[in-house]
Amino acid sequence: MNIKSINATQINNIIIGCYSLFPVAGAVIADSFFSSFYVVSVFAFVSLLGLIMLTLASTIHSLRPPTCVIGSLACEAPSKLQYAVLYLALALASLGVGGTRFTISTMGADQFNKPNEQGTFFSWYFFTLYLASAISLTAIIYVQDSVSWGLGFGIGVVANAIGLAVFLLGKRFYCHTKPKGSPFVGIARVLAAAIRKRRKLETFQSQGYFHGDNTKAISSPTESLRFLNCAALRFEDDRKSDGSYSSSWWLCTVEEVEDLKTLIKIMPLWSSGILLSTTIATINSLTVLQALTMDRHLGPHFKIPAGSFLVFSILATALSISIIDRFLLPTWKNLTRRSLKPLQQIGIGHVINIFAMVGSALVETRRLRVVRTHHLNGESPGSVVPMSGLWLVVPLLVIGVGEAFHFPGQVALYYQEFPTSLSSTSTAMISLLIGIGYYLSTAIIDLVRRSTGWLPDNINDGRLDYVFWLLTAIAFLNFGYYLLCTKLFKYQNTENHENEASP
Repeated sequence: MNIKSINATQINNIIIGCYSLFPVAGAVIADSFFSSFYVVSVFAFVSLLGLIMLTLASTIHSLRPPTCVIGSLACEAPSKLQYAVLYLALALASLGVGGTRFTISTMGADQFNKPNEQGTFFSWYFFTLYLASAISLTAIIYVQDSVSWGLGFGIGVVANAIGLAVFLLGKRFYCHTKPKGSPFVGIARVLAAAIRKRRKLETFQSQGYFHGDNTKAISSPTESLRFLNCAALRFEDDRKSDGSYSSSWWLCTVEEVEDLKTLIKIMPLWSSGILLSTTIATINSLTVLQALTMDRHLGPHFKIPAGSFLVFSILATALSISIIDRFLLPTWKNLTRRSLKPLQQIGIGHVINIFAMVGSALVETRRLRVVRTHHLNGESPGSVVPMSGLWLVVPLLVIGVGEAFHFPGQVALYYQEFPTSLSSTSTAMISLLIGIGYYLSTAIIDLVRRSTGWLPDNINDGRLDYVFWLLTAIAFLNFGYYLLCTKLFKYQNTENHENEASP
């Protein structure tokens, strides 16, 4: 589309951010209004429409600008119509992916009753996601680079159509779960009831705490965040005409109050994952720009597509998850007689991520040294730096290993510690982190472009290494914030938990 590299990187970050944020909306819709089956069906069709539009935009000449010679400084920009078609296609595809990805995982887990069977399904599901990502970053990108963009997107259309058809044909075999109502309404009710009753204690005598139909509930709420406790206090005017009590916008159960408290307590830990995702998103985006300037040949006849370099990180994550699950965790338990806690796994991931940032900075420093040695400064953007692109693989592998620690660790922590009414939303919170991370990555790149000269359109004339060192500093400070959060956090629902946990 003749879009400049840095601008294309920002558009890419926004796209990834969109389909990472949409799963939360999909989860809320599935829980509140429609079943998972109908949500997946509709959004899968939307994704199919988006891919069809991308295929048309890449094959119909009037929907894209004239082909630009690589390295040329005078390329015709897309028209408003061409931009509109591109953005609409990307929006539909992103909406479709976001609305199906985690809703499918929830629907799949609903087909099983035993936790170990659900765990097996999740393992295979995430393995499938990584396999699909590896195929898209290798085979599909190779087709787009070497054959045609239209064929590459066309393969996606066929795959999407087959997947949707198979999914619909299996309708009569699925266990369908009816919507249970939005759990966020309960959260809003606790806040509303607490605010309304905040002054009642001064003038009226309460009738004790309300537990609803839960006979096994704790007798009274915890002392933390005490201002929320009054939402569960019964007063005479809460009594219905038949003398009974029921949940309403004036009265909530102790369990609902405690669920909101749990959510509030875990939010600082969740927020520590935002900058973690931001640094990874920025590295992934800028690595592609680096690869475009480097020697990507493997032998005399094969050239690695720049976008395919990210597959090394994905494969490293998939392989590391297997090694961690099969060898590291059992070994740790045999040596220490204790399981590795989710917070400890996440902390290890933070540390490894910092080393990955340092590695990226060192590789870029070497690349710029080669640029200056061969006097490639000021040359056309298509100039190839005589340095193997395989240097980029090392920090990508480290990022993948780190993700194998902090990604499953976060999934386990949120699934275990979130209220049961938010179990579906808990898994989607990871996707929300990724989405916010990519949006922040776009903002950081834009800020650096506006305030420094580190990121020109030709990165051979810039100081990309300074950007990587900035990301290292951000990752280091964020790890300090994470450690502070772990000191203040206490496990609530993890089996055999310790009262205080830190990595």
